[in-house]
Amino acid sequence: MALKGRDVSTLVVFALVACSGMKNEALAQTPAIPAHKAAVVLFDGKTLNNFDVFLKSKGLNDDPDHVFQVENGVIHVSGKDMGYIITKKEYQNYYLRAEFKWGEGTYGSREGKARDSGILYDIQGEQKVWPRSLEFQIMEGGTGDFWMTDGAALTGKDGVRVEGPAGKAMKIDRFGKGPSENVVGFRDPVGEVEKPHGEWNVVELVIQGNDVKQYVNGKLVNEGMNPSPTSGKILFQSEGAELYFRDMKLYPLK
Repeated sequence: MALKGRDVSTLVVFALVACSGMKNEALAQTPAIPAHKAAVVLFDGKTLNNFDVFLKSKGLNDDPDHVFQVENGVIHVSGKDMGYIITKKEYQNYYLRAEFKWGEGTYGSREGKARDSGILYDIQGEQKVWPRSLEFQIMEGGTGDFWMTDGAALTGKDGVRVEGPAGKAMKIDRFGKGPSENVVGFRDPVGEVEKPHGEWNVVELVIQGNDVKQYVNGKLVNEGMNPSPTSGKILFQSEGAELYFRDMKLYPLK
């Protein structure tokens, strides 16, 4: 059927409006990332060469049961032992981007409980579970929380400084977080930021001077000031839950 001139004009207007709406939506979902340098690829999709492995039961670089292994271009974390992969280098002032999705299994003391993991950063001190650090919490119902472990400290958006006592940890909840329940599969009924189970989620961390921001799927979910420590290694946890990591890149800020 042939379209008249006015009909064609109307379709063009609708198309432009739709494209504008999609562009605005995309922009709204993009966090304000500071200017940065080229990416440091932490995981190349093939090897764990940029990391050391630490397991609570085995120590450093001894992973006979393959708690961490590369499968089809992603890192599969079995969750069957407490531990982590940790960068061999230390970093300061950067933008970190990674993706994760949950698997199915929960194990040990976390069996049947909300799936739990995290990205610990500004790590200082000895290798252990868990070292002195700040944490970007990854947990069903709690992704985006701050945790300060073993003497690490951060001032929250409300101006209250929180310090994790020696050997312990303290938390700052993410913005808009609702009630939580420590059961497998839990989803925040008020302020959920994760995608449905089994889908990939994007987590982004920006450390710029005294400011720390955490984003989940393009949304700013937490912010703090004056972190202590201010630099260090970065680790990705195995904490009793099966999950996968991919596209792990770090961009030094200009």
